[in-house]
Amino acid sequence: MFYRPADGHGLPHNPFNALVSPRPIGWISTGGADGSENLAPYSFFNAVAYVPPQVMFASTGAKPDRDNTKDSIANIRETGVFCVNVVSKTLLHAMNTTSGPWPKEVDEFSMAGLERTDCDTIACSRVTAAPASLECRVTQIIPLKGKANTLVLGEVTGIHLHPDCLIDGRFAYETFTPVGRLGYRDYAYVDDPFELSRPGES
Repeated sequence: MFYRPADGHGLPHNPFNALVSPRPIGWISTGGADGSENLAPYSFFNAVAYVPPQVMFASTGAKPDRDNTKDSIANIRETGVFCVNVVSKTLLHAMNTTSGPWPKEVDEFSMAGLERTDCDTIACSRVTAAPASLECRVTQIIPLKGKANTLVLGEVTGIHLHPDCLIDGRFAYETFTPVGRLGYRDYAYVDDPFELSRPGES
């Protein structure tokens, strides 16, 4: 099968949603200039550079109470900072709770029953129970082609690692089981990691 996205795919569900998978989930916490806080997951997310460490996420929707964007983007535009919280198996349902199109005044931390902790390098909260959290300062906010599509790039200024997730000096995935987005309403647990050396590596 071949189709041009501009012409449509003719299927009951958009296959593009499932083609790039599994995708890591960036559980983004932000604070507004008014002191409000927001927590929302984004599956258009990834790390993009090692030195300095940098990440990106993209927002592809809008809310009527946020001037054609989402709470995360609106807050980031006001403060210039955000925090990425890693999603574990035990946090899956809390993450999903925070994914709803809740009004601006809703505090997703409280709604999902999550404890929060202040970040160290930025004025923002993080999910205390997350296996890891990455404190970030925005480097670029880029409007993308299409309605309400926005790309955010940030430099990681602080990293929190849960001590239970460190084994012999390694951040051990098996201690918390990462969650990935497949597409549609489908997710996956990363529960069978393995090592694979590149050619030339010992």
